[in-house]
Amino acid sequence: MKTILMSGGNGNLVSHIVKANKENTIHYPPRSSMDVSDYKEVKEWIDLVKPDVFIHSAAFTRPMSKHQTHPTESIRSNIVGTSNVAMACLESGVKLVYISTDYVYPGTDGNYKETDALSPFEGDNDGVTKYGWSKLGGECAVRICDNSLIIRACICNFPFPHPRAAIDIRKSLMFDKDAAPIILQLLDETGVINVGGEARSVYDFVSETNPSIDKISSKEILDVNIAPDTSMDITKMKKILRRNNK
Repeated sequence: MKTILMSGGNGNLVSHIVKANKENTIHYPPRSSMDVSDYKEVKEWIDLVKPDVFIHSAAFTRPMSKHQTHPTESIRSNIVGTSNVAMACLESGVKLVYISTDYVYPGTDGNYKETDALSPFEGDNDGVTKYGWSKLGGECAVRICDNSLIIRACICNFPFPHPRAAIDIRKSLMFDKDAAPIILQLLDETGVINVGGEARSVYDFVSETNPSIDKISSKEILDVNIAPDTSMDITKMKKILRRNNK
């Protein structure tokens, strides 16, 4: 049994982790109470709760176009905020689990392993690119913490929040409700682990649970330029889950 402190207390992933939890004590203050861009607030919560693990899921994510129009918020939330969490965890001796993203990979060839080179996709409209760099900047801070785990996740909300799904964008998508129990099983791991589902188009993934979803091509998505293939090799995740479930 662990005591867990989570950032991003208003988010869907956090709510699913709380629902999936069976044995741990979880604290998940809202952003109004623990804003990760404020180091003092993060440290106060760590001192109050004395967690064994800090799951850092708070991030500036969507809409992706805002990383182009509001780059300072990307830096403040995803780089400075993550650095604050990393420093506070280091100073307090707390294990840090960071929810990163598949967008740190180049996004051209797919099937990326945890050890592959990192360089976010360079598109014509670089809102997605700046998001990837902001999350990779967060990873840099986390990697300085020896007792840490980076989860490069490809997660979307359930149900799928858009009316159309891309037929020519390939990812390793997993719904947040399915990722939550997996994250809880990985808390004792360190290093980097890809977390997601089998590689396929976004449309193929979504249509399994929503057969009436409309199709769209990446060329029709005008506000951002999304990498064509950020699919991940999830062999490591599967191996750990098999071991844990024996």
